[in-house]
Amino acid sequence: MKILGLFKGLLINLQFFTIIPINRELPMDNKHMTYAVKTFPILGLLQGGVLTAALYLLTHYTPLSYLAIAFIIWLLSIVITGGLHLDGWMDASDAFFSYQDKEKRLEIMKDPRTGAFGVISLVVLLSGRYLFIYEITNMLMETSWILIIVIPVFSRSVMGYFLLMIPAVRKEGLGHFFQKSVQKRALFIYPLYILLFLILVVYLLPYALWQILILLFVTLAFLFIFHKKMIKWFGGMTGDLLGASVEGVEWVLWMSLWLLHYYVTA
Repeated sequence: MKILGLFKGLLINLQFFTIIPINRELPMDNKHMTYAVKTFPILGLLQGGVLTAALYLLTHYTPLSYLAIAFIIWLLSIVITGGLHLDGWMDASDAFFSYQDKEKRLEIMKDPRTGAFGVISLVVLLSGRYLFIYEITNMLMETSWILIIVIPVFSRSVMGYFLLMIPAVRKEGLGHFFQKSVQKRALFIYPLYILLFLILVVYLLPYALWQILILLFVTLAFLFIFHKKMIKWFGGMTGDLLGASVEGVEWVLWMSLWLLHYYVTA
C-alpha cells in the first residue's frame, strides 16, 4: 500500500535527518528511497510543528522571558537535526571562500578539518537566526504559527529538488545513493503538497495566504539562483552542499519572516 510505503519513507527520513530514535531496520531499496524523497516536505512539516508547538507552550504556559524562549527555540532548531546540516554549511563555506577552482573546492569540502571561514560563517548563520527568532517572538501575531511551520517544509522541498535535479559530483555518498535510487518524477508530488496546504490556509486562515506566498516566492528565487551557482561553483551536488542549502534557505526564510513581522505590525 502507498500509505504504508510513505510511512516507511518518513521513518527513513527520521533516521537519516533527525535525532529521533527509530529502532527498527528499514528497507533501503529503490521503492522506499523514492518514498523517502516524496516525504521530505512531510518531514519538514513535523519539524516545523515541533518548533511551533514548543513556541506556543513556552509563550502561553511559562513565565520565561522572550529572550529565554527565543534561545530555547533556537537551540531546538539545531538539536532536532543533530546539527547534521550545519556540518555541511561549514564545509561548503570553507570551500567557497577559498576562491579556488572547482576541483580544489571539492577537496576542501572533503577535508574533515574546519577552517576559519567555516567557523565565521557558522557564527553569522546561528547569530542571525537567533536574532530573527528573538524579534519574531517579541512580535508574535496570529499568522506567526503557520508561517513558522512553513519554513522547514519549504527548506526540505528545496533539498529534495537539489538532490534529484543537480548531478552528483562524486559517485559515492548519500547524495549519489539517493540519485541512483530515485527517479526525478518523485518530485511531482511537491506542488500537490503545497497546493493542498494553501487550500487549507485559505479555509482556516485566509489572511495568512499572501504571507505564505511571499515565503514561497523567496524559496523559489533561492532555488533558481543556487541551482545555477552550485553547478558554477562546485560542478554539481554533494551531501555537504545539500546540508548547506537547507541551512541557507531556512536562514533566508527566517529573515523574510522577521521582515514580514515588521511590515505587518508597523
